[in-house]
Amino acid sequence: MHNEFSQRLAVVTGCSSGIGLEVCRLLLEAGTRVVGMSRTLGELAPLQHAYPQQLHWLAGDVTQPADLQALARYVQPLGAIDYLVPNAGIAELAEGVQPQAFARQWAVNGDGALNTLAVLRGQLASPAAVVFIGTFLVQRSFPGLAAYIASKAALVAYARTLAVELAAAQIRVNTVSPGPTATAIWGKLGLPEETLAAVASGVNQRLLSGEFLDAAAVAEVVLFQLSRGARGVWGQDWVVDNGFTLS
Repeated sequence: MHNEFSQRLAVVTGCSSGIGLEVCRLLLEAGTRVVGMSRTLGELAPLQHAYPQQLHWLAGDVTQPADLQALARYVQPLGAIDYLVPNAGIAELAEGVQPQAFARQWAVNGDGALNTLAVLRGQLASPAAVVFIGTFLVQRSFPGLAAYIASKAALVAYARTLAVELAAAQIRVNTVSPGPTATAIWGKLGLPEETLAAVASGVNQRLLSGEFLDAAAVAEVVLFQLSRGARGVWGQDWVVDNGFTLS
């Protein structure tokens, strides 16, 4: 099938599960060549088997400059990058007065994303599209996640200015901020099962659909941001949250 994504080149980090995995899936289904980087292969294995010619995977950590340089070297012979989704991210519970918690999360959520763009900047096509991943919590509060929220809020602010700085090169920069999404990140917060269940129940009551988003619902918005359909969208933060922030 020929469409605007066919034979284009995309780079996606944090692609072993959740939103990153679904972004890869949708791009591959549309005929895009995808280079994915994550610390482990994770749930990407079936896609690697289904799309052996389209999907390239590298083991790597976005907090490690050597890994990012290796990514740039791998991508270089494949051609100019049309789509970049620096999706790798972490969340951990910590008191808001623990600066080291911010440093750990900024290293992945902020520096990791921005350094991915920086190392690949010279390999981006013109035009090209970059989509960062934020969080709906920038508009809310969640005790224990102050550092996580701050890291994402700073990234959103960065993206807004980068959109202006890179506009002359026809590189669109935007952010998609997921709401409560059924991904592994919730299970990695370290909450007891009963506490996590209580949190999920309370969140569900505020969602207009009554349930968490699935990762594909967010990935589809990311794909639209990458497409020419969003060619007039620059420096925006689109919240995809099943209506959570309306209440």
